[in-house]
Amino acid sequence: MAGSAVSTVLSGARVVLPTGVVENGRVIVAGDRIAGSAPEGTPVTDLSGHWVVPGFVDMHNHGGGGASFTSGTPEEVLKGVRTHREHGTTTLIASTVTGELDELARRASLLAELVQQGDLAGIHFEGPFISPCRKGAHKEDLLRDPDPAEVRKLIDAAHGAARMVTLATELPGGLDSVRLLAEHGVIAAIGHTDASYEQTVEAIDAGATVATHLFNAMPGLAHREPGPIAALLEDERVTVELINDGTHLHPATVELAFHHAGAHRVALITDAMDAAGFGDGTYHLGPLEVAVKDGVARLVEGGSIAGSTLTLDTAFKRSVTVDGLPVESVVQAISANPAKLIGLYDQVGSLEPGKYADLVVLDSAFDLKGVMRRGEWIVNPLA
Repeated sequence: MAGSAVSTVLSGARVVLPTGVVENGRVIVAGDRIAGSAPEGTPVTDLSGHWVVPGFVDMHNHGGGGASFTSGTPEEVLKGVRTHREHGTTTLIASTVTGELDELARRASLLAELVQQGDLAGIHFEGPFISPCRKGAHKEDLLRDPDPAEVRKLIDAAHGAARMVTLATELPGGLDSVRLLAEHGVIAAIGHTDASYEQTVEAIDAGATVATHLFNAMPGLAHREPGPIAALLEDERVTVELINDGTHLHPATVELAFHHAGAHRVALITDAMDAAGFGDGTYHLGPLEVAVKDGVARLVEGGSIAGSTLTLDTAFKRSVTVDGLPVESVVQAISANPAKLIGLYDQVGSLEPGKYADLVVLDSAFDLKGVMRRGEWIVNPLA
């Protein structure tokens, strides 16, 4: 259960700091912040045998808990946010899906209010400026070329809350739209794209800095046509999103991305839809009907994968236990890197004095046992 902000010393756990893992470490919580020291008599919470890692930062998420960020009321959006918080995501960007431009602008205005309240960390527009060849779970008749004026309309509708726009940058207006986004401090992400290697390099040079769910909804890596994947992996200016749910990517593909890009250029995301943390059934992703069976979301019509039912605690555990990645690398990818990208690393993304007391407690098997956000236990490890 959530409670009021606490002052406590979390003691005895393996603590993951930017400098590495500290055995038998301490994290001092004072109100809603991490502190450098604790007054004598501060209560101690013994977390021996556990890990303490920074709260997770999800920069690509469409919903959860049965609630949609793309169409739900503010109350429903908050329900989805709470669901992901219970799974360790203490900072969350709400992602939209392709829709009518005016409807997306209205949705942005609604979500912006929740950003201003501190419930969301920003807005990510995924579509409508994407390729019909790689549309995935986006309605084809609503897709459009990335006209900079229309991109600007969505940015303006977000009232300063726009953090990222996914584009097929090879389409007419794509490069100019990338430049516009860069000028306004909004991430231009390459995704749902049919671009060649050369076109992708051109987009990166224009200012694109993120690969939207790398490998998914783009041409595969081929020996004579390396396509966008090679260009995005090789360029130090680009951070690559990965959906590590066991459905979107093979473990060898995850390992390839970490090895080639380096942990400092990977962002683990959920790309979650309503069913995350909720269960199988029939849902909607924007205007499209989605069937979730055995935790896998697919469009009813056509069968394309339609986002995921992933939560980041599951992605964390899988990255360590299945993929064999070092815990420090996973923390970089799931907390620090996305926090840096969205401009919040001075507040979240690592366990350092002065930052918000956002943290996750994991047991020795990397199962989630506790979540603290801004000094309040969302999930109390001692309950």
